[in-house]
Amino acid sequence: MTSVLHSSPSRPAARPGRAVLVVADLAELRGPDTGVVELPHRMLWLPPRDRRFDLADDYDRPRMCEIVLREAVRWDELRTMLNAGVLSRVWAELFLPRGVRAAWEQRHPVLAAVRVAG
Repeated sequence: MTSVLHSSPSRPAARPGRAVLVVADLAELRGPDTGVVELPHRMLWLPPRDRRFDLADDYDRPRMCEIVLREAVRWDELRTMLNAGVLSRVWAELFLPRGVRAAWEQRHPVLAAVRVAG
């Protein structure tokens, strides 16, 4: 199972100076699909109570995915915080930097199809 790191001067990054991390297979994303996820302070500089996202909440679920996709710097962050099913369900409604969306959709065309169908 090989993961992919996207970063080059010709390809937009997650933000300037930060490469986009993309798992090779969506099945690698085995994070929770229910309950409350607390993101690390490194990803969201807020008090602990404000870093909690309820995956049953229609607002929290996509916001948590956006933050993890934008801020992840280690493969294990993607694999343990994101869930493939949840990500696929919210993909069309995510607000992502162009480079993040392009990298994930290039590697996983099923996500691009979800966005187009949504």
